[in-house]
Order: sequence, then structure tokens, then C-alpha cells
Amino acid sequence: MKISVHLKPNSRHREEVMADDDGSLTVYTKAPAIEGRANAAAVKLLAKHFGVAPSKIKLVRGAASKYKVFEIDKAG
Repeated sequence: MKISVHLKPNSRHREEVMADDDGSLTVYTKAPAIEGRANAAAVKLLAKHFGVAPSKIKLVRGAASKYKVFEIDKAG
């Protein structure tokens, strides 16, 4: 399953996943957008949100963008 994500790094007060009206998700993380730290934090938050292991989540598109596409393997 592929999901569209709007990543908001350097969030001051919260780390959470919020569903948007258009079916995409907004991920707030306290990690900075340096050396992939925000992407790694987003993977952990998405894994917790969907109840899967972080290894089941793969960044498909948008490594250097705030708009990303993740693929989640829920099988198994």
C-alpha cells in the first residue's frame, strides 16, 4: 500500500501522524531535516501508526522533499 505524506520536521511540541481530508497523512517530527534524520523519524512514526515493523516501510519518492510517498508492506 502506498501513502502520500507531508513531512513537517523540527516540530516544537509534537510527534504525531495526522490524517488529512484528501487521504494523505501529515507527519510532525521533532527531528531536523539533516542527513535523513527526519525521514528516519517519519518511518518510525508511520510504523507505530500502522502497527507494523519499521523495516516494512520504504521511502519510494521524495527523499529530499517535504512531500513523500511511502510504501507499507502489511503482508505477513
